[in-house]
Amino acid sequence: MKTTLFNAENKSATNSANNVNFNEKTEEAIGMTIAKKTRFTKIEWAERTWNPVTGCTKISAGCANCYAEGLSLRFQKMKKQKKYKNGFEVTTHDYTLKAPISWREPLMVFVCSMSDLFHEEVPFEFIDKVIEVIKATPQHEYQLLTKRAERMAQYFETREIPQNAWVGVTVDVKNSIGRIDYIRNLESPVRFLSIEPLLEDLGTLNLQGINWIIVAGESVHIFYKSRLLEKSGSLFYLQNIDYL
Repeated sequence: MKTTLFNAENKSATNSANNVNFNEKTEEAIGMTIAKKTRFTKIEWAERTWNPVTGCTKISAGCANCYAEGLSLRFQKMKKQKKYKNGFEVTTHDYTLKAPISWREPLMVFVCSMSDLFHEEVPFEFIDKVIEVIKATPQHEYQLLTKRAERMAQYFETREIPQNAWVGVTVDVKNSIGRIDYIRNLESPVRFLSIEPLLEDLGTLNLQGINWIIVAGESVHIFYKSRLLEKSGSLFYLQNIDYL
C-alpha cells in the first residue's frame, strides 16, 4: 500500500512509495531524510519504532483488521519475545524505557506502533516515564499517535509537550473526525493526522493547526483480507482538503 505524506502548511504532497523527494520546506518540517538514514522499520514515515507498551483494544472501524494484534498473537505463540507473553493484552514494559538513550544516530521514532500510549489502561505515571525519556534524548524526534485523542489532551492539560515530540490522531471514518479538535491547539512543534486506513470519503476537513498528514488505504497483510476504498471516494477526499 502506498502512503502519501502531505504538508498541510504548503499544500504539497509526496509519495514515498514512488521515491519522490520531499521539497525543502516539507523535509525541514518533517525533520528527516528517509533515504539518507539507517531505517529499522518498514513503516514509511518513521525510521524506528519504540514499544514501551504493547497490546490494545478496538475502538473504531480502523481497528477491525489490526496488524499489531495479529503480530502480537503470532509472537506470543513463537515464545521468543517476552514482551508478547500476554498476547495483545495492554502491557507496560519498564525494561524498554531506556532503549532510545543508546541510539546514537538521530532518528524519527514512532512510539507504540504495537499499542496506543494513551490507552485507558496505561497509567499517566507510566506515560510520564516515557515523556521523561523523550526529553532526555533531544537528538531524536518522536511521533505520539493515538486514537484516544481526548485522553491525550487530558494528559497534556497539566504537562508540557517536549519540543521533540509530535502529537497526532488517527482519522479513518467520518465519526472519528472529531479527534482532530483535541490536538488542533496543543503546543507541539508538529500536529499530524494519520488517515490510515482511509475507509470512506471524509469530505472536506478543517486542517487549521495541522502540519502533516499521512494518507493510505488498508495495507495488504497475511492476517486479514484488506478492505477496499472506492477510487472515486479517495480522489474526492484528496481533492477537497481544506487547507486553512
